[in-house]
Amino acid sequence: MRLYENEAKKVFDKEGIPVPRQYGLVCRPDQIEKMNPEFPVMIKSLVLIGGRGKAGGIKKAGSLAEAEEKAGAMLGMNLRGYDVDILMLEQAVQEVGACYVGVTMNPATYNTIIMASASGGVDIETVARDNPDAIIKIELEQNEKELPDTVAEQITEFLCRDLPGGKECKNGIKKVIASVYSTFQKYDCKVAEINPLIITPDGPVAADAKIVLDDNALFRHKELFTFLGIKGMRHDVSEPTENEKRARAAGFPYVDLLPEGTDKDPDKLYVGIVPGGAGYGIFSIDEVANVGERFFNGKVVPVNFMDSGGGPSRDKVAEMFHLLMDYDIVDLIITSRFGGISSCDTYIRGLIQCFRERFKDGRRIIPVYGRMVGTDLPSAREFLNKAKAETPEELKEMEIIVGNRTIMAEVIRQGVGEAMKRKEA
Repeated sequence: MRLYENEAKKVFDKEGIPVPRQYGLVCRPDQIEKMNPEFPVMIKSLVLIGGRGKAGGIKKAGSLAEAEEKAGAMLGMNLRGYDVDILMLEQAVQEVGACYVGVTMNPATYNTIIMASASGGVDIETVARDNPDAIIKIELEQNEKELPDTVAEQITEFLCRDLPGGKECKNGIKKVIASVYSTFQKYDCKVAEINPLIITPDGPVAADAKIVLDDNALFRHKELFTFLGIKGMRHDVSEPTENEKRARAAGFPYVDLLPEGTDKDPDKLYVGIVPGGAGYGIFSIDEVANVGERFFNGKVVPVNFMDSGGGPSRDKVAEMFHLLMDYDIVDLIITSRFGGISSCDTYIRGLIQCFRERFKDGRRIIPVYGRMVGTDLPSAREFLNKAKAETPEELKEMEIIVGNRTIMAEVIRQGVGEAMKRKEA
């Protein structure tokens, strides 16, 4: 879960890291005057993406008139798919030099990594690629709660060697480095970074702030939510899509794999996935892509990750299929129920409920291909056969294989093949 910049700066300020003076948030240009800011100010769009400055989402203003003009132009703009409806205003600090400081975790070893570079204000990925010697990167195998003084000193010396103004505020830089690290550990962060950390005549100031919290540890930080005024969990990296919001409201995990508003390529087949669990969901994404590469010239695109969770209700199962049938880009749904904790009977009833409701309401129905095996399979088979006999027209786009005589990869291949034939007809 990523914090907005103003929230991350509240956390940094609380942990003793200097930040620019914050004037507040606005959603209309005429609100700026009431803040009585001292100019110059920085006007920043509050969207959860990087590269806002390059995209025109950060502006400097030297007067009230200029600030109102620039705020008016920024509000309502779209930054890489995200609408700007809130701006933050803060003091524009005097820059002598700028650097980068960040802490993250090595996903392979689970060790904490602290990085720094005198090339502040530049994408750290670009620096790592073009000038790797400009970055110091230290991995702490003991994952200490507080940064060892020897490491803080080593990083400070590295920065101050090439950082304008660095030697004059060496102690302040060292304190910030240690505080970013302790903030990372204290709040169970996945990322805590400042880019840039600006060196001013009065010392270092965090001109930007990024904090990404580990979703699995949020239960330990209710006081942080209260401090920031956050009422619920957010998407990890960016604002949730409409599909993700809908799934969250319905109570099941869902992630769109394509950017919201993706233009549909008429030569490709877009496949939605309703798996039986998180692991099977990841497998299904890979297998759909693999089948597409091996047999259909790479023209098959998986569009989502989804997980029903253990023991979903019939209505929840129906909503999982409704969501993908309402998603315009989806041409085909691949589904699998490997009934363990969850019941095949509940699953098939939910799927058939979805088909019948959409048929009755005249809503779009797309083909569903899948397989079910496991818990409550006899009753699920009986209900499926009965439903097909009673309402064949409503269920003609549903092809569910019962039992494990056919492997899932072949089910996917058959479903994709039939959908391709329809597309080419």
